[in-house]
Amino acid sequence: MKYPDGTQARLGDKILVWEGNEGVVVCSMDTDEYSEEYPREAFGYLERGIMVLSEKAGLIHYVKPEERMRLVERKK
Repeated sequence: MKYPDGTQARLGDKILVWEGNEGVVVCSMDTDEYSEEYPREAFGYLERGIMVLSEKAGLIHYVKPEERMRLVERKK
């Protein structure tokens, strides 16, 4: 999945999900990247998109980005 600005979403990205709610990409099915806490064995069945652990809404699966979603910081 890509953010609205065209940047590819990657594991570990800190993102603004929507105003007042930040989150971290914990797996990306599109790039085949999974964190230890959210492994392929548990989430690979989703096949597409990203899984975000957000501050206010918990775990959210996105196939398409929210209109105001943006990358805040890329994990180094």
